[in-house]
Amino acid sequence: MRVAPTILHLDMDAFFAAAEQASKPSLRGKPVVVGGLGPRGVVATASYEARRFGVHSAMPMGQARRLAPNAAYLVPRFAFYRSISEQVMRLLGSLSPLVEPLSLDEAFVDLEAGGVAADTAGARAVGERLRADILATTGLTGSVGLAGSKMLAKIASEQAKPDGLALIEPGTERTLLGPKSVRILPGVGPATGEHLRRAGMTTVSDLAEAGEDELVRLLGRAHGASLYRMAQGYDDRPVVAERDAKSVSVEDTFAVDLHDRVRIRGEVERLAERCVERLRASGHSGRTIVLKVRRFDFSTLTRSETLRGPTDALGVVREAAGRLLDSVDTTGGVRLLGVGVSGLADYTQEDLFAQAELVEGRGTEGAAPVAPEVAVAEPTGPVAAAERHWAPGHDVRHAVHGAGWVQGSGLGRVTVRFEEPGSAPGRVRTFAVGDPELEAGEALPLVRGSVPGPSVAAGLPGGGVAPSAAAGRGGAPGLAAGPGSHPHRP
Repeated sequence: MRVAPTILHLDMDAFFAAAEQASKPSLRGKPVVVGGLGPRGVVATASYEARRFGVHSAMPMGQARRLAPNAAYLVPRFAFYRSISEQVMRLLGSLSPLVEPLSLDEAFVDLEAGGVAADTAGARAVGERLRADILATTGLTGSVGLAGSKMLAKIASEQAKPDGLALIEPGTERTLLGPKSVRILPGVGPATGEHLRRAGMTTVSDLAEAGEDELVRLLGRAHGASLYRMAQGYDDRPVVAERDAKSVSVEDTFAVDLHDRVRIRGEVERLAERCVERLRASGHSGRTIVLKVRRFDFSTLTRSETLRGPTDALGVVREAAGRLLDSVDTTGGVRLLGVGVSGLADYTQEDLFAQAELVEGRGTEGAAPVAPEVAVAEPTGPVAAAERHWAPGHDVRHAVHGAGWVQGSGLGRVTVRFEEPGSAPGRVRTFAVGDPELEAGEALPLVRGSVPGPSVAAGLPGGGVAPSAAAGRGGAPGLAAGPGSHPHRP
């Protein structure tokens, strides 16, 4: 534990939803929900206006719609969010060489390692300046927590939300933590919290009074001892600038159960392509290929195959995933598929069989790369204009009306609101989905002069997304989107 609050935790406020509100003037101050719009979609982020209705992240989208039927429901634009995240992470990197990103919108920073703060006053000044810099650079707000440990810095940032700064003075940890729920401590989820409640422990002070031996008896040696130390306010985990990746994986949740074996195999091959692209982008190769199948009854099966050496060859990964699929019974239907590679290494041991396949023309290493964030819409060939799908919230550009975003689509029509960041709320117009003057656009910067990220839809025919497309923080499943979904219409 440090004697000065020089560990900073930054958490952007309702990040995805706030980015959408900032880029769409007509949505500012209104409830916005970002996530999968299909029957099995989940909420990725809800704006604070939507949270007042009880909507929260990880909630099934159907439940969110019942709670807030008039909210704007939008498909995520992960490339856009990532471009904003990169701006924020550059600001954090200017403070210290030790920045530990937890997600696109959250990170720890060791201010002491950067030499920018050594005491309470210095840490507070850095935190306030960071908040101002983030607002000026991105147009968005973030909450900052400062403390002598990572655990307490994160607790402080939660207290500061939204758009605030909270500092916990070293030495006040036990007084602060004592009356709070056990759920505030890292590693205490619903199951552990209920287990502790049945044992008569509902607050952090209850844990401290129970003693280490009792917690070890209830939770096991490692978890019990760790929880007792945290209840005392102790957390000596360092800020780690880089984490070693243990695996690379992608998965999709489907709006409708898949029964066709040919379609299922095609989805596995597509997932293998996306997985290999991410594997190569990370500079790794891997030895173990993993297939994940969630069936119609929610039972989840995993199968794995370990190769003779690490590889990043698409043909090898795809063939291994296909062999694993052959060992799984999918007759009842499949609701989720995933392909992953583990046992990562920084080099590739060439597979002679894979090389032979390529020589014989059976490999597809020359195939065009697949966008890592969205599935390619079917069919894979050129899509006729009338078959284009327009995802709610995604960017478009019209030859006459300029930049706008999709408000909804269905029955062969697409509704677009034409407005830009910084403009007044724009007008709404409706077009045929195949209108040749309407095309997928790119995200515009939230702050004039900053660099925007590419639209998630860029590179896809008509800006379309497959009904099975799923992506999220860290690859969260369930963000499925399809045509015919409508957000809020003023």
